[in-house]
Amino acid sequence: MSAVSPAPSRYGLEHHGIHNVDAVHWNLSTPHLYEEVVRRCEGRIAHLGPLVVRTGQYTGRSPRDKYVVREPSSEDKIWWGSVNQPMEQDRFHGLHRRLLSYLEGKELFVQDCFVGADPQFRMPIRVISELAWHSLFARNLFIQAEREQLANHVPNFTVIYAPSFTAIPKQDGTRSEVFIILNFAERLLLIGGTQYAGEMKKSVFTVLNYLLPLQGVLSMHSSANIGLAGDVAVFFGLSGTGKTTLSADPSRALIGDDEHGWSESGVFNFEGGCYAKVIRLSREGEPEIYATTRMFGTVLENVVVDPETRAIDLESDAVTENTRASYPIHFIPNHVPGGMAGHPSHIVFLTCDAYGVMPPIARLSPAQAMYHFLSGYTAKVAGTERGVTEPKATFSTCFGAPFLPLHANVYASLLGEKIAKHGVQCWLVNTGWTGGPYGTGQRMRLGFTRAMVRAALAGRLDRAATAPEPVFGLEVPLHVAGVPDDVLLPRRTWSEPTAYDAQAARLAQMFRQNFEQFHNQVHPAVREAGPRA
Repeated sequence: MSAVSPAPSRYGLEHHGIHNVDAVHWNLSTPHLYEEVVRRCEGRIAHLGPLVVRTGQYTGRSPRDKYVVREPSSEDKIWWGSVNQPMEQDRFHGLHRRLLSYLEGKELFVQDCFVGADPQFRMPIRVISELAWHSLFARNLFIQAEREQLANHVPNFTVIYAPSFTAIPKQDGTRSEVFIILNFAERLLLIGGTQYAGEMKKSVFTVLNYLLPLQGVLSMHSSANIGLAGDVAVFFGLSGTGKTTLSADPSRALIGDDEHGWSESGVFNFEGGCYAKVIRLSREGEPEIYATTRMFGTVLENVVVDPETRAIDLESDAVTENTRASYPIHFIPNHVPGGMAGHPSHIVFLTCDAYGVMPPIARLSPAQAMYHFLSGYTAKVAGTERGVTEPKATFSTCFGAPFLPLHANVYASLLGEKIAKHGVQCWLVNTGWTGGPYGTGQRMRLGFTRAMVRAALAGRLDRAATAPEPVFGLEVPLHVAGVPDDVLLPRRTWSEPTAYDAQAARLAQMFRQNFEQFHNQVHPAVREAGPRA
């Protein structure tokens, strides 16, 4: 086995059962990884320096191909079901053995890094990949180790990512050739059959969603930022709802764009980078994120490139709607270097309502906050998952059900306790449709949403005059500077109010049906915070 590296680890690949490989590239720098990507024809360098890659057949996550190994140490804690599908240990070990055999004679890339900005909860991880650009993705997204830490880096969790190795469904018990398998006992994550790098990021997030709540830390599918006065804001939401966009505000420092923990000390970022959707990104609307698409070190997934000029085209969805950029968080000028801050004073639940019913902003009581957190209503945005070609209404518990290995009540209980303890004001913000449903209405203007969120975080809406909207009784501000008053009340934006009423009734019934799973598990006040009869 030959080792190619400026900083190899003493904890070698033999500890992972990997032997007889052709070469191991240990912790290569970004420029070195660029060279490897080009040498291996994995991608191309675009104008001004970003690296552009294709993810092949799969341009989004494959949630139905994710499995958790059923084993004694975690079996009684896992929330088994369609999200956490069980895989028996013998099936896992059979696939694992074949994967290790497949890696013999291969050229591999290793990145030793960390997750968790708070030193008290920081976890060392290792990513072993057969693609150089996946190693660069890991380097961008996770927290880089200092050079002096690398030689003695021992991972607490290891990712082995081999997209060219596929499962055999009849033999392995998988649904398809794609597999994302978590084994908590062996602290091991196996990914194969897909090149989509988001699988790596979200699977590591799932690991933290298992480990940290057991230590009393709330793990959150959220972005977070901090104002000049030290006020922290947390934004919950699924992909496409605006977490990255709204948290990258020039007037506030970015803590992180997607994954955080909330401990007794405050909020901390899980990652060291950002993973932003870039389809139709504009310099005017999102200047900080737009700038990263013109930087050396950024990895652009499935973005169209002019074959002659190498100029990127962020308007094109010729490959997929789910075009992505991964980049280190320091590419955002106004960020929090340590990735840590105090307790939040505001929480924003982001929803992308494809029905055009939900108000663009509403003030929530604690009971309403718990109801909407457990409901997790939004719309899956085109391209984020395989088979989704247009917005589709969905309920994703805790705004992150695909990544929650523990029961929803674990996360909800922690959130409720922290909201009460720290007196947090909660908001519901709809970044979806207004004036009608998808296909009839139009997407809420980003400028309006920014104005509403900034007013809320500045405290200007805490005591503002409100009116209850007719579906949930949410308190909707009657005036927000920079936003037309009629936009604030959804029914007024529809040309036919009776059509709004009918649509609202349908959505309310969907909420009721979804919440039946929690009906006997929550306080009566939370049950009553749902749609009015």
